[in-house]
Amino acid sequence: AVQMARYATLLGRAADAVRFTNLAESLKSAFNRKFFRETEGQYDNGSQTSCVLPLAFGLVPQGQESRVFDMLVRKITRETDYHTGTGLIGGQWLMRTLSDFGRADLAFTIATNRTYPSWGYMVEQGATTIWELWNGNTADPAMNSGNHVMLVGDLGIWMHEYLAGFRPDPQAPGFKRVLMRPYPVAGLEFVRAAHHSPFGEILSEWRKERDSFIWRVVIPPNSTAILEIPTTNPESIREGRTPINRAAGVRILGARAGWLKVSAGSGRYLFKSDLPAASGSAAGPVDRPAVAH
Repeated sequence: AVQMARYATLLGRAADAVRFTNLAESLKSAFNRKFFRETEGQYDNGSQTSCVLPLAFGLVPQGQESRVFDMLVRKITRETDYHTGTGLIGGQWLMRTLSDFGRADLAFTIATNRTYPSWGYMVEQGATTIWELWNGNTADPAMNSGNHVMLVGDLGIWMHEYLAGFRPDPQAPGFKRVLMRPYPVAGLEFVRAAHHSPFGEILSEWRKERDSFIWRVVIPPNSTAILEIPTTNPESIREGRTPINRAAGVRILGARAGWLKVSAGSGRYLFKSDLPAASGSAAGPVDRPAVAH
């Protein structure tokens, strides 16, 4: 319903946009009346998936998001010992939801686990493709595909859009404008990722060097980018050897805890900033549509 309202707006169908917006609100209200347990701050039985999906789809009542997210974190850290406890459905949104609400470090731990249940466990057992079940090596073969990419969840999206930090802007699709915000999680020293957009190659390559964050960015011709540079001190950021406020092609848009937001035209950039002390956590929820992708 949220997406239909967006499509109607894009098509100039104002009445349809209102109708679908109202439908989305009524569905959200009915969902929360049925499943949200306000006293406990959880949905239904409080499973990881029952926390992930309402957060990812913007269904949690305003002001209750942190309680539901705290329940998710407790489930992961206490009940499943820093391992995933979702299946196919919750796994489609797990990594991004953790990162959006400030725990990219926990997502990184899940991504790099090598004990059961994890993707690393599959590798340790000799898998070269993704199983249908976390216990694919012991499950009934009749109920277990050995090549079931759905269980990879949003891991691939997360590596590109969060670790490397680039995604298309829904308001300027096709990478006409690129949104870039990398997450320099603790335990990861460098990332390099590229995407061949209709306008040319987009590159995000960063590394940690002592207490500095060094980020090489390439924006193709006829594209622009909105970048959020991780930093503890926005005034310390340089592009090449030039202070960020005098860098050619770069305009400062604003700052919030841990990030400096700038716009940049097409070109090649090399940013250097003071590495955030709490690298690995986002500075609160990101702004994104209630339903992404």
